[in-house]
Amino acid sequence: MSGPSPIAMKEMLECGVHFGHQTQKWNPKMKPYIYGARNGVHIVDLQQTSRLFASAYKFVTERVSEGESVLFVGTKRQAADVIAEEAERAGMYYVNHRWLGGTLTNFRTIKISIENLNTLERMHAEGSYPVRTKKEAMMKEKLRQKLLKNLSGIRKLSRLPGVIFIIDPAMESIAVDEANRLGIPVIAVCDTNCDPDGIDFVIPGNDDAIRSIQLFTKKIADACQEGMAMQKENVKRRRQEEDESTEGKRDIGGKKVAVKKVRRNRGEGGEEEGGAEAAAEATAETAENEPTPEATA
Repeated sequence: MSGPSPIAMKEMLECGVHFGHQTQKWNPKMKPYIYGARNGVHIVDLQQTSRLFASAYKFVTERVSEGESVLFVGTKRQAADVIAEEAERAGMYYVNHRWLGGTLTNFRTIKISIENLNTLERMHAEGSYPVRTKKEAMMKEKLRQKLLKNLSGIRKLSRLPGVIFIIDPAMESIAVDEANRLGIPVIAVCDTNCDPDGIDFVIPGNDDAIRSIQLFTKKIADACQEGMAMQKENVKRRRQEEDESTEGKRDIGGKKVAVKKVRRNRGEGGEEEGGAEAAAEATAETAENEPTPEATA
């Protein structure tokens, strides 16, 4: 990505992004992203983090500008709240509790569960469930709360997302696997204990510290907003081009007829030159477009 990185080195240091896991808990596949070790803890190479995050940021911006959506995923305790908050701020979707198997690969079934949730929500808003006993009503309410907890972040997701952003792919391995099977690009914050296989955009960094999680999630949400702004500009530009392409055409007899604009210059005595020529040209064009009348007996 040209220009400055969307994430500053100072920000990452202040948020503890460089602190990895204990050296004995590392995944050897993360070796290329490790700077060294200190006091038995691996230190992440923040130069690489900055560069790789810049690529991920640009990718998200481009995909969102093309009309794609981003699914934020982070079910660990430290990530749950910020994942929901930033995804909502960006107008995107999220999973911040349990990842339901088949959320992506069996999306039709998930949509049925979402429809059930919407039905239960309407009943709850009306103040009663159409059941005979209090026990049945309690069961309905329990189901509503369970579905709301697991599906609230994807209730409005009408089609599969174009990108998935994950905090801790080691914990969200099922989500990574489903995305890989469907060819959905995965961006993930990977600590030194993670397996980077299956991750399209690896962001080496601390995926346990709350401030580190907040930093990366907020920046990805910013990328989404930037992409949405670009999308609006693209739509506006296309409309302007369409308007310009139809400008100078008039509807005559159900046909689009080009109308030439003739520049009029003031001649001597204040009379406009070119008026007669313009009228003659317009008359000639109209005559060419009109059908020839049939001869009368």
